[in-house]
Amino acid sequence: MPRRVELPDTLGDAFAVATAKAAGIRAGRLRSADLERPFHGVRARVRDAPALEDPFARARAETVRRARAYATRMRDDEFFAYETAVHLLGAPLPPAIGGDVRPLEVGVLGGAPLPRSSGVHGRRLTATMVHVVHADGLRASSPASTWAMLGSWSVVDLVALGDHLCRVRRAGVGRTDVGRPPLATREQLAAALHAGRRRGAARLREALELVRLDSWSPRESACRVHLIRAGLPEPELNIDLFDARGGHLGCVDLVYPQWKVAVEYQGAQHHATYAKDVERIERLRAEGWIIIQVTSALHADPAALVRRVAQALHARGWRG
Repeated sequence: MPRRVELPDTLGDAFAVATAKAAGIRAGRLRSADLERPFHGVRARVRDAPALEDPFARARAETVRRARAYATRMRDDEFFAYETAVHLLGAPLPPAIGGDVRPLEVGVLGGAPLPRSSGVHGRRLTATMVHVVHADGLRASSPASTWAMLGSWSVVDLVALGDHLCRVRRAGVGRTDVGRPPLATREQLAAALHAGRRRGAARLREALELVRLDSWSPRESACRVHLIRAGLPEPELNIDLFDARGGHLGCVDLVYPQWKVAVEYQGAQHHATYAKDVERIERLRAEGWIIIQVTSALHADPAALVRRVAQALHARGWRG
């Protein structure tokens, strides 16, 4: 049996068939079992996918892999948009769809022909309504344009995305990437929203008013939105708390300093951090803080979350 011809490293993990043929690769080699065909006219080397437990991380990794493969055959007037652009940004999608691998959303401007390929959903967009950027070798709608084209999402999900895009990395105890610029600003979100008629404009406007600059997770964003929309005071975000001697007690997600009430979202706990988290909460309680821990069950019941926080605030003197 003849030895399989090695493909040059310059082709990368995914490449257009035309590029391979121009490099001298014969058609028979491009039909080998070590290559997959993610899209017409594209080949990709078969690789073992990393074992990711989180379904959202798996969906993002697969979407990015497929986007890079499709990019090898993209026309100059095509770009990634909508949910695909969100994946490329590493930003949060709604929980209902964030774990799914969906067709790639590929935009074109004006009268350019829509892409036609299995696994691709073509979107026709207006040049005045979208700004296209180049990021890590891929063309995609800008962060602000992407946010503004997702008006079909709920307000909570739009706020979570806006919070992620606009997060300012400020200084604090043990914090990393201090000073790293945000992916977008609230002003840019507003400009994208008002660039023309947007689907879900009312939801986008409401969400824009609720976007903040120091939210660290989509679950934290959702908790805050539920509390504010229910008429409770707006909490401060990710505040470093200290004891009377200046000792650092911890950084808490949502804080009401005036009433010494704090809300902490508890995600999936790992054994290595569980004991540390328990000790942190106990130190805060010893200093007189009421700590409301939001489990996944409580997060799924916003009305119960609001009642619990309101009861704590009332116990500390809030008269809303």
